[in-house]
Amino acid sequence: MVPRSVLEESESTDFQPIVARTRTIHAPMDPVAYDCVKLIFIRSGSAVLLSEFGEQPVSPGDVVLLEPNTLCGSEPEGFITVTTVYLDHDYLVDQVFWQNAALLNDRFEASELIESIYVEPAQILHVGEDRVGMLWPWLDELVELSLDGPEPERFYRLQALLFAVLDVLIPYVRTNPVRVSTSQRLHIRPTLPRSRQFAPLRPEAARVRELLRGDIRHPWALQDLAEQVHLSPKQLARVFVDAYGKTPNAYLTMLRVQAMAKLLRDATVSILEAGQAVGWASRSRASEAFRQCIGVSPQRFRARLREAA
Repeated sequence: MVPRSVLEESESTDFQPIVARTRTIHAPMDPVAYDCVKLIFIRSGSAVLLSEFGEQPVSPGDVVLLEPNTLCGSEPEGFITVTTVYLDHDYLVDQVFWQNAALLNDRFEASELIESIYVEPAQILHVGEDRVGMLWPWLDELVELSLDGPEPERFYRLQALLFAVLDVLIPYVRTNPVRVSTSQRLHIRPTLPRSRQFAPLRPEAARVRELLRGDIRHPWALQDLAEQVHLSPKQLARVFVDAYGKTPNAYLTMLRVQAMAKLLRDATVSILEAGQAVGWASRSRASEAFRQCIGVSPQRFRARLREAA
């Protein structure tokens, strides 16, 4: 489901698999993660983005692809105008399944295919101004159609516009030609938590997610979490990865980094203090986790804040 914060912008709480919005941003934005796929089309202006790809500039002609729950912040260089398309993850899995229906047995295999070949959660696609410029009429109509919430009689037009846009973008998306298993993916880079699946969500996984989000400072150990839901640590790890795409510890790291980035905007809070406030005892551990999720060190992140002020 497209995240509630996106829906609130349009004063609607209805389920929408496709939402598009255009906005101009003047102020820096803290790293934030959404529970859907995001496509960010740069229309005018420029900015420096901070995500798992590091510290990268974007300008007209670029498109940013973010998978679910991938942290990304921005530092506009004056201003930047973007059109963002929010896509429900399960809706996209459906499209991949039907695209490869002759090869896949079910939607679970489609989901596994996506995870095995799309191993970069954050990408900048250098499509080019001319080619992206061709997309503006379609994107503007996507925005118009999704502003007032889902209209069944217009859904196929909305979907047709999306497919036309994706047809242009897909050749630019980097994929891994070698199938990667879930366990291999966990070692390549942090995997992506998923809040919706085709199978019923195990209550144990949902409960552990509540515990982690409820107290990110607590030194959660897998054994402690497993005891809370009456599973063995090995069972819990498997159940949680199946539900959210990463281990409980990796999920907690993402939550802590997101909170730490907000604290670093206060110049009176040191990096050590910010790290300790979200649950890390040492500055080195906090810095390592921050760099892993945001792509830059806390020192560099704070320096960019001063440059943008």
